[in-house]
Amino acid sequence: MTGADGADHDVVVIGAGVAGLVAGQTAALLGLDVLVIDRLGAGGQVINVEGIANFPGFPEGISGIELGPALQEQAEQAGAAFMLDEVQGLSRDGTLWEVRCAGTTLRARAVILATGSRLRALEVPGEAEFVGRGVSHCASCDGPFFRGEHVVVAGGGDSALQEALALAPLVASVSVVHSGPEPTAQAALLARVRETSNIGFVPHAQVTAVEGNSALRRVHLRKADGADEIAEAAGLFPFVGLMPNADLARDHVTPDDAGRVPVDVAMRTPCAGLYAAGDVRSGSVCWLAAAAGDGATAAISAHRDLTARAEAG
Repeated sequence: MTGADGADHDVVVIGAGVAGLVAGQTAALLGLDVLVIDRLGAGGQVINVEGIANFPGFPEGISGIELGPALQEQAEQAGAAFMLDEVQGLSRDGTLWEVRCAGTTLRARAVILATGSRLRALEVPGEAEFVGRGVSHCASCDGPFFRGEHVVVAGGGDSALQEALALAPLVASVSVVHSGPEPTAQAALLARVRETSNIGFVPHAQVTAVEGNSALRRVHLRKADGADEIAEAAGLFPFVGLMPNADLARDHVTPDDAGRVPVDVAMRTPCAGLYAAGDVRSGSVCWLAAAAGDGATAAISAHRDLTARAEAG
């Protein structure tokens, strides 16, 4: 319902990943009229993760396809509303924010950016050409297509090793290609991978190209000493880092050197009424538990600021 100042909502949360869902729940619990907008639905990138072992409260782990909807259900029970749409622009109109979507334009007293991040491309020859024909970013989605085959995972972080573990029961073997001497993933994940007999490591190496015919068949590697190798493989799963989805904020704040939205400890950006939470904000450690905390903090800050504004008249 539109308020006296023309606002459709107290808070609009852009993004329904972990940070956005917790922000929506927290804002609703505090009595704010809150709308969460996402173009795909609850969960964000996490929905493709088969086994999440580092989110509090799940000692046996939980899949992303379970966690996302569960967090949405909690937010809805608290009173948050949801809308499927793509946010295309963000602008100020006096004290309000205009959120321009593909299907409508909304006005809010505060906006929480929880737009997360996207996987960084390798940007090597053949990568884009073979997406859907051997190049994939989802082991749980596409792993069954590679039964009995050898596949390559590019990257040495948590996401790369999680994908390798998800692929291992489905494929003949997995090579984890990473640029350093050791993977950078958390120790618990690394220990699990090392205990999995059909996962091996290729250190000091980078993927330089992929090739094949109707489907991917070979992955080109370059070692630290400059030597080139060709690995026969039916699949390539690139997980070499994340790019923040910060485009909506660029007209209002200057991103940091990593392309993330600058915030203070309360998740406030330098622009009044605009907050950022999760992977998209500066200093993010890109852990789900931290993203949940960010979402709650941003919502609490928005509530405090809106309350102070109302009291000031």
